[in-house]
Amino acid sequence: MGMTMTQKILAAHAGLDCVQAGQLIEANLDLVLGNDITSPVAINEFEKAGATDVFSNTQIALVMDHFTPNKDIKAAEQCRQVRNFADKYDIQNFFDVGKMGIEHALLPEQGIVGPGDCVIGADSHTCTYGALGAFSTGVGSTDMACGMITGKAWFKVPSAIRVELKGKLQPFVSGKDVILHLIGRIGVDGALYRSLEFTGEGVKSLSMDDRLCIANMAIEGGAKNGIFPVDEVTLAYCKDRFQREPRVFAADPDAVYDETIEIDLSALRPTIAFPHLPENTHTIDEVGENEIKIDQVVIGSCTNGRMEDLEVTAKILEGKQVAKHVRCIIIPSTQQIYLDALHKGWLETFIKAGAVVSTPTCGPCLGGHMGILGKGERAVSTTNRNFVGRMGHIESEIYLASPAVAAASAITGYITDPTK
Repeated sequence: MGMTMTQKILAAHAGLDCVQAGQLIEANLDLVLGNDITSPVAINEFEKAGATDVFSNTQIALVMDHFTPNKDIKAAEQCRQVRNFADKYDIQNFFDVGKMGIEHALLPEQGIVGPGDCVIGADSHTCTYGALGAFSTGVGSTDMACGMITGKAWFKVPSAIRVELKGKLQPFVSGKDVILHLIGRIGVDGALYRSLEFTGEGVKSLSMDDRLCIANMAIEGGAKNGIFPVDEVTLAYCKDRFQREPRVFAADPDAVYDETIEIDLSALRPTIAFPHLPENTHTIDEVGENEIKIDQVVIGSCTNGRMEDLEVTAKILEGKQVAKHVRCIIIPSTQQIYLDALHKGWLETFIKAGAVVSTPTCGPCLGGHMGILGKGERAVSTTNRNFVGRMGHIESEIYLASPAVAAASAITGYITDPTK
């Protein structure tokens, strides 16, 4: 029986010739990831287990991104604990204020993750790295602690859904619209503990920024991971960036999938997830002009704070003004992206339009800081979740959308079609 791409990576890391869905395996890890919220819990478990060293000081990444720069005393204490741990064990991939970024944008950018890797992270959106042809998935802090000690993790091998992409995206339609469309079709548990494997001729038309966004939100469909084939786009991104030799795995021709879902990229329209689930999707054509008034726009996060996201935002905001009643918050997802956007003049465009530009942080995505919503307020956000109370008051509302929709909406003050 043939194996899927995910199954091949897991088999290789378990030292097995083959694996099958449902099988329990122990796999060697290429990277263990934690952030300023999840790492302190993992460190406590690490110490409780009596560990005296990490399995590798180069294969652990600790990224201070959720509540940093520290928003309060508790956040400061959490980061202090992680800093001390990183110093004690000489963790090479430790990122803090001034050198940090949002973890799932930072690690690919820095070449710390890449094709063929097996990665766990104590953050649910660790599945982002599937865009590079890696198996990566989120785990709990206890699993992170075990990973830091042993360099291994247990997995139940997932079955898979094949998502066959055809055609090419239209202008102002992006990877965010692709994944929202898919989640709208299958629901938030439609891929529960299964791999979403993206295939088809349409893949080659997607940029790496598109793929990173799509893989990032695989978890919002319940998936164990999302993964893309390694092609010319992947290898070009990894060249002179990825710190190790890429390992390329491909699904067998007779690989078994639970089902196949076809998506015609050329037919997609800007898509919005209404409150309070990512599956509650509507195309922009279903939203009436000046129908949904908003109070805030957030453009950023591990989903949509990359260069292409900022580029389309700048294109839409150029020479325009953010609506008087709207707060527009733009967050480049890494220091390098911030600097590159500065050099291109985009930050000046944002500020002249009446937006505020933040240092890289997860901040408002999880209701942490830098943009909390009050009672009854509505936000269009390029983040990945819109659960009740996710970004603030339990009676606030979050509409998930692409940077193009968010930027256009910031100008009008209502959810707006960027293609018009």
